[in-house]
Amino acid sequence: MKALTPKTEAELAEMVAQANGPMRIIGGGTRPIGKQSDGTVLSTSKLSGVELYEPGALTLVAKAGTPVAKVEKTLAKEGQRLAFEPMDHRGLLGTKGEPTIGGVFAANVSGPRRIQTGAARDFLLGVRFVDGTGQVLRNGGRVMKNVTGYDLVKLMAGSYGTLGVMTEVSLKVLPKSRHTGVLLMEGLDDADAVKALSRTLASPFEVTGAAHLQKGRDDAPVTMIRIEGFENSVAYRAEALQKILAPFGAATLETDEAKTTAGWRYVRDVEPFHDTAGDVWRISVKPSDAPGLVAQIDGAEAIYDWGGGLIWLLVPEGTKGAAIREAMKDTPGHATLIRGDAGAGAFQPLSPAMAALQDGLRARFDPKGLFNPGLMDRAA
Repeated sequence: MKALTPKTEAELAEMVAQANGPMRIIGGGTRPIGKQSDGTVLSTSKLSGVELYEPGALTLVAKAGTPVAKVEKTLAKEGQRLAFEPMDHRGLLGTKGEPTIGGVFAANVSGPRRIQTGAARDFLLGVRFVDGTGQVLRNGGRVMKNVTGYDLVKLMAGSYGTLGVMTEVSLKVLPKSRHTGVLLMEGLDDADAVKALSRTLASPFEVTGAAHLQKGRDDAPVTMIRIEGFENSVAYRAEALQKILAPFGAATLETDEAKTTAGWRYVRDVEPFHDTAGDVWRISVKPSDAPGLVAQIDGAEAIYDWGGGLIWLLVPEGTKGAAIREAMKDTPGHATLIRGDAGAGAFQPLSPAMAALQDGLRARFDPKGLFNPGLMDRAA
């Protein structure tokens, strides 16, 4: 069946109003996470274009299907950026197409800089979307239509298209950093690496990236700490952080822009797991719990981001989700299957109260159950 690709919000709303069966809502189709519906594909990719950009106000409004690359190019001309550093999933998931700005917010995609600036949802100022009845709703940004008292901006971010089809997003942007330095340490084990990262993050020296890879480009462990700002400030903070890190070993400073950019893209896009057999999980826990959790999972390889608060875990293909969740039974946190068979549910099970709340929201915004049915099914 040919995908539906509306070119206007009104056309999209009419398609939804007339729908009588399930719809698989996608942007660029680069992020098929969770159980994919076999319903009619509805793509927002033709709803594209930057509608308003005010560099002085640090705000941008774009249609949901606008490619992320186009947004980033527009911002770069004014020395600005998407500070939450959204991941590109194509290499990890083997997909093609173009990631869209609507898709980024629908999945709340945030990268290594989240530890300093916040998540994607923290930069979302307003949304326009079509609900399951074909009604156009809007909240935040330049206009306000507060529907039934819900904070629709926060609800839509991370809803994976299960509550509505976004047509427009308003967002906050930030200036690009003038200079970047990355402190590198080699050979640390997981526990020491997380301790080292935690110390740097607890310091007053504004770390904007803190990651540890069990296997770097040369297959040896590497620990990475990023600092950004004016050149003199970066040099001063790097020296101070080297002293903090001294008990764990020597930390060398890398300032070459091409190398620092490539290094953090390597972490952001989970490049070590590209073209590598195995399932991939995304796990959020307290940094201090991370090394012990990874050690419990047989055959696992880990990338620790956010100082250890985010674990990207590569496990043998077919590893049961129950084994991951069993390892986490005494560890507060949540795990999402990013690559692998999502038949048993890709997302963390909810408490009865949260499950009831989620079901109530879906009934309110998508009463016919059209949008991405089953995508966010959770393991029992």
